[in-house]
Amino acid sequence: MSTTTLTRGPVQASERSPAPDLARGFMLLLIAIANTPYYLWGSEMSVGASHPVDGSAVDKVADFLIITTVDLRTYPMFAFLFGYGMMQLYNRQVSSGTSEAAARRLLQKRNWLLLAFGFVHAALLWMGDVLGAYGLAGLLMVWLFFQAKDVTLIVWTWVLGGLLTIGTVFAVVGAWLVAQLPADDATAQSIATSFASSDATMSATSYLGSIVERLGYWSIGTVAQGVLMLVVPMMLLLAFWAGRRRILENPGEHLPLLRRVAVVGIAIGWLGPLPSALDHVGVLAVPDHAAWVFYPVQILTGFFGGLGYVALFALVGHRVALRRSGAPSNNLFVTDGPFAGAVQAVGKRSLTSYLMQSVLCAPILTAWGLGLGEHLTSSTMLLYAVGVWAVTVAFAVWQERTGRRGPAEVALRRLVYGRPVRAPEPA
Repeated sequence: MSTTTLTRGPVQASERSPAPDLARGFMLLLIAIANTPYYLWGSEMSVGASHPVDGSAVDKVADFLIITTVDLRTYPMFAFLFGYGMMQLYNRQVSSGTSEAAARRLLQKRNWLLLAFGFVHAALLWMGDVLGAYGLAGLLMVWLFFQAKDVTLIVWTWVLGGLLTIGTVFAVVGAWLVAQLPADDATAQSIATSFASSDATMSATSYLGSIVERLGYWSIGTVAQGVLMLVVPMMLLLAFWAGRRRILENPGEHLPLLRRVAVVGIAIGWLGPLPSALDHVGVLAVPDHAAWVFYPVQILTGFFGGLGYVALFALVGHRVALRRSGAPSNNLFVTDGPFAGAVQAVGKRSLTSYLMQSVLCAPILTAWGLGLGEHLTSSTMLLYAVGVWAVTVAFAVWQERTGRRGPAEVALRRLVYGRPVRAPEPA
């Protein structure tokens, strides 16, 4: 068999298990909640968290909840699901007779395309695009580790996790030393200014000018988030390991592990941001020139939080699969229920739904668009984010009921696979 021949096309609907789609679908709500505060371009942002300094009590409650449960927890979860999906794609290809080399080239082609999708997404609408970061990290991790032994994947996860932990400890010590400087010290003011959030991509009134700002931000963020922050590579390594064991497809066989990961991961993921949240609402008083320390702490604990969320949705998926096993209907909304079915419909179209969020946000909220972001607050922006997700749910449900795939998924599949694979003629 030629090493460049694919013996099958993309995954079919009947092959999908509920857990990954449930996780992706609900994760997109968290992504909307995490991203939309950046559109509050008319507000002064705090140094330690990308949320407005001022606001009502309701706004502060919204900020507190987002900081502790959402900020820097969604992209690790998405990274794990991305890596797990790569292993699913690879396993399906190889089990159908595609050579291992051809299957890996297919993965790399897909990763290159995601990097390109991310570039276009950032240029047109959203500077915080994550597709580029995942595409870049996927290229590196498939090249370096996709054929590695299980023990190698785990050891390197520990190595990268150790480096991230050491870096976080140094950051905490450094922030404590910086905190000893007087607030009016020139060095302290310079540090506070350098870590303050910039709204240049949102407040630009010229659309053409905003493209330059967005691509500059995206270029740095793609390398930093995809590689240098270490969380995405760690998640991909764990996802490769988990994908080989089909943990999300068969969560019932791994319940003790999933329960431990869910409890420990979410506990660390929620406790880690507490100092940042308490500082933001005024309970703690951390100087602005030292508040930057909350970011590395958030990154480290966000790794655990994202992993805990994946495990939680795997457990939910197990319950859905049990209910599905006794239902004869192939209708997603009948077998799994209207809510679980709707969330899965979004998860099956996660790329389309993710891009739709930018379409529903950027032209309405930015200064080059309608400029609504200048007039919203943390609480009203939270409601806006939920509304955006609800629109994507409605669209995905309509597509599911009419038997359509997401347009972005269709485009990506066509670019990856070319024309649909036809069954061979009988001899």
